[in-house]
Amino acid sequence: MTRPAAARAGRRPAADAPARPGAARRAAALVPLLAGTLVLGGPLPVPGAGLSPAVAAPVTAAPADATGADRPVRVDVARFEPRTVTPGALITVTGTLTNTGAEPITDLALRLQRGDVRTSRPALAEALSDPDPATTVQPAFTPLDFGLAPGESTQFSYTLDSAELRLDQDGVYPVLFNVNGTVDGDEERRVGELATFVVQQPVVPSSRTTVAWLWPLSERSHRDATGSFVDDELTGVISEGGRLDRALAVAERLPVGLAADAPVPSPALPVTLAVDPALVEELALMAEGPYAVDGVEGAGTGTEEAAAFLARLRAVAAVHPVVALPYGDVDADGLQVAGLPAVITRSLPGTPEGTAQDPPGPPPEPAVPAADAAPTPDPTGQPATGAGAEILGEVLDVAPVTDLAWAADGSFEPETLGTLRDGGIDRVVLGSGALTDGASAVGLDGSDAVAHARVPVGGEPLDVLVADPTLSAVVGAAEATPGGPRIAEQRYLAELAALTLQAPPGTEQTVLVAPPRDVQARLEGAGAMMADTAGLPWLGPAGVADLGGVPAADAGILADAPQDAALNGTGMAALREAVAIREDLAGAIVGDADRALRAYDAGIARAASVLWRGEPEAFAEAAADAQDTVERLLDRITVIAPVDGTYSLASSNAPLVLTVDNPLPFPVQVRLQVETPGNRGLAVEDVGVQTLAPQQRTILQVPTELRRSGGFAVTAQVTTPSGSPLGERVEMQVKSTAYGPITLFITVGAAALLGLLFLRRLVRFVLRRRRGAAADGTGASAAGLSVPPTRSPV
Repeated sequence: MTRPAAARAGRRPAADAPARPGAARRAAALVPLLAGTLVLGGPLPVPGAGLSPAVAAPVTAAPADATGADRPVRVDVARFEPRTVTPGALITVTGTLTNTGAEPITDLALRLQRGDVRTSRPALAEALSDPDPATTVQPAFTPLDFGLAPGESTQFSYTLDSAELRLDQDGVYPVLFNVNGTVDGDEERRVGELATFVVQQPVVPSSRTTVAWLWPLSERSHRDATGSFVDDELTGVISEGGRLDRALAVAERLPVGLAADAPVPSPALPVTLAVDPALVEELALMAEGPYAVDGVEGAGTGTEEAAAFLARLRAVAAVHPVVALPYGDVDADGLQVAGLPAVITRSLPGTPEGTAQDPPGPPPEPAVPAADAAPTPDPTGQPATGAGAEILGEVLDVAPVTDLAWAADGSFEPETLGTLRDGGIDRVVLGSGALTDGASAVGLDGSDAVAHARVPVGGEPLDVLVADPTLSAVVGAAEATPGGPRIAEQRYLAELAALTLQAPPGTEQTVLVAPPRDVQARLEGAGAMMADTAGLPWLGPAGVADLGGVPAADAGILADAPQDAALNGTGMAALREAVAIREDLAGAIVGDADRALRAYDAGIARAASVLWRGEPEAFAEAAADAQDTVERLLDRITVIAPVDGTYSLASSNAPLVLTVDNPLPFPVQVRLQVETPGNRGLAVEDVGVQTLAPQQRTILQVPTELRRSGGFAVTAQVTTPSGSPLGERVEMQVKSTAYGPITLFITVGAAALLGLLFLRRLVRFVLRRRRGAAADGTGASAAGLSVPPTRSPV
């Protein structure tokens, strides 16, 4: 890779390109082309002329059937050889012709005709935006000896000496595969067409283009926020013919060799796998044995398929490098814009703060140093990786790359990049559209491509690997390309050939291909393109890590990110509420709240996957489920009501004894709120913040003061220390026959008064007796007579 970074500054135009203004204006002119959907091999705008533009949108695929009433014959190509034409080569096209119309077609004839040569990427882009009529050279038609009834399909074979196309110089030639015929006896006309390219390269290439591949293995979750399977659709995705089965087959069919001095096999084409830890975690759960689906025990059918898929994935991961995606492959930009950067951080695989995992595993271990490096223990004692890396390490037996983040839609907001950098991300994969001069990085302005740049973020440079959006989209749409994946492969070669031809002699360019996350791939499409990278002399393979060793080029600064690509607002509002509840609970947890809540954080992350973008209603349901799950978590901590709803107090200062249940597996701090609405006869003290042991019932004694006896209506509830309610509010009756202080004072006072009155009567009685006794004694003595009785004896 010989080109120094300084050579990029001039942005040399291609030799055959007309004089153009500066690179920035050229790049701006290409933005609409790359943003729109270009149809490879579709019908021409004018009968008899032109090429249909090719798919360049990062996600949108061209329709599989580009036929219509005017072109009733669909052309599906199985073979288009050679991939690169050399002088004297014989061009062979085989495939199937299908009559999609309602009338029979006879007198079929085929012809391959070409347009003007293109020797640079800008020239090729112009041919796609303004289709070449492909009428520069028109050989004679070759008749077929069969017709087509309505709905009938028939195989064909067509050969042509390349000399008849008069390919007078190296370059990329737009060609049209023209099908003529007679519809229901009318005059002969064009009844089908397929646009593609013929590539002619030098026998001895003067320059070379190195291609690196970042291959996604990601799937939206099929579990809810509690970790339960809601469907068994992942079984079909990993079974034979499923999307992930085909994507993995592409990687495992790549050639692998064993060098003389190498202890393990090494790939001829090192494809970097981008793997979602949540997917691997889900597959591991399926592979363990019977699993429930939608609440039905043992309803899962994918145990054998998951075990087989994981075995295949381990074998591929043992040969090819693995990048750990964030857990759940979260929509980082959407979360950042929604004010939820903590959700991003908890999903990252390269930081100990990346704790999202379900089911919870053991604490992450420190990263294993390279074999030739001395171990450097972390002085803080903190693990150096997150849960995502631990999942991949345990299940796949690999040490994944954890410092690389890949923008699913090609761009990150500056604030998102700051969050990623704080979470251990040192490099990011962006599309060329994310940079103000990104067209230069991929050679779309006529300069040679360098897929490595540095951009300032927060005052510091950040390493950027620039993915080619056109090539990535061609790979991603190969299965839906009119004419079939072989035609998509020819477009892939045409782009790389034009890029190679525009480079200075003796130089080597670098290109990164990063297909969409939900790539639909087969061996005939993406697999063949990967093989081309390693098999053609003007192309060469490289790993994603190798791109960072190329001197960084000037690709400008970050461009404004698109505002309409994130997850929809309804679901994001539910996620915000779920996270707010989660944060309130985290403030009540004793110890490491992030580790305690990692299973619930994992549920939130799975609900925030970037793969929900195409399913807004399903995303809203997943987000609402995450919110409900966290709310139910709060409801589990509650005051236990008495059996009959009544408490009795034995004395005026007897405590109110309440039981609080904490079924959660971690201790929490709570406040107990006891209220006596409208009652002044019972006073309750605040017991402050109390700690509840995990998975236990805790008895709390609440001091009370009775001012009178009787019954009192009381409500009790626990809250977080910040005041958010936990569980339900419990209503009860508190009864007491004990005297309160006022009643007791009155009672004691009355008793004392009664005692005083009794004492007064007693004193008066004693005094009367004494006085009476004294009077009686004196009278009898004086008269000598006895005292007469005071009562009648009768």
